[in-house]
Amino acid sequence: MENALISDIPALLADRFKTLRYDAEQQAVIVLDRRKYPFTTEFVTLRTYEEVARAIEDMTVQGGPPLAYVAGLGLAMAARNLNASAARQSVYLEQVAKRLLATRPTADDLNHIIPAALKAAQTALREGQDPHRAALEYVNGEIQRGNEVARLCGQHAARLVNDGDQILTHCFAGAALCWMLWTAKNQGKNITLVGCETRPYLQGARLTAASAVELGIPFKLITDGMSAHLMATGRIDKFICAADRITLDGHITNKVGTLTHAIAAHHFGKPFYVLGYDGPDANTATGADIPIEERKPDEVFYAKGEEGTVRTAVHGIDGYYPAFDVTPPHLVSAICTDRGIFAPATIRDYFQRK
Repeated sequence: MENALISDIPALLADRFKTLRYDAEQQAVIVLDRRKYPFTTEFVTLRTYEEVARAIEDMTVQGGPPLAYVAGLGLAMAARNLNASAARQSVYLEQVAKRLLATRPTADDLNHIIPAALKAAQTALREGQDPHRAALEYVNGEIQRGNEVARLCGQHAARLVNDGDQILTHCFAGAALCWMLWTAKNQGKNITLVGCETRPYLQGARLTAASAVELGIPFKLITDGMSAHLMATGRIDKFICAADRITLDGHITNKVGTLTHAIAAHHFGKPFYVLGYDGPDANTATGADIPIEERKPDEVFYAKGEEGTVRTAVHGIDGYYPAFDVTPPHLVSAICTDRGIFAPATIRDYFQRK
């Protein structure tokens, strides 16, 4: 994509500051409620770090990078107007960080943003500076960096997209997927996005579909169990999704169901490409090291995972809801990052590539 086209991409998709930010006047974190979007564009005002933590846990905020940014903003907000000694403030911020880290254990972005924001705040305290400003500047810088990472990742991934492709995706791959689609479209490639509805929160039916509509990309919605049949009958050419964590040996973790689609793609000879954003987690060696978040079982009883929405299951039964699964590297064709495209077996080389 030429640089001139960057300003043309819909702002809501390209710039995360449009969906989450710290409001200095209100002294609050403002986030788009992803549970209600796109049917309602409603922003939620979070005034304490506990409210931030609960917004992450109850899926008001969704997606690995966005929830990490919101958590970081929550820590920065907690660091303002503290009336205690520097030592006590530091201990308090450690408690805040511990609470925010406990919200969603699988995605690795949270485990990078929160410790770094805490370090920025504690360094400022030791130097007699404002910990709130230090943490906020760090997180805002990471949001800007994340926007650029998503753009580059999507542009590299567009090289793997061919004219006429019917591309399966699962859950909500976010800004990198949008950049991939936008780049391919501006290269003259006619593509169709096939999105799984993604039970129980319906991210595919709502968020991914809304992004495709905004970008002018044809979109076909399927239920989560249809992909193998569509591959078998020639109606899917490749599978592309994001990853909440990538290991040094090429395992990828994403929304539960990704492994199922990857197995089907492997069986039918369809490539599976991963939008890996800024590469693997240097602290995660292999798939066995990834903690899998287990959410409340009763979330699968409802159309959007929330009690109060339409119940789709009878009463008197149990449920099971692991939120993620792990796909082994032999099922992954390539991992696209901001630094280029890697085979899963060579993804650790990401750190050596400029």
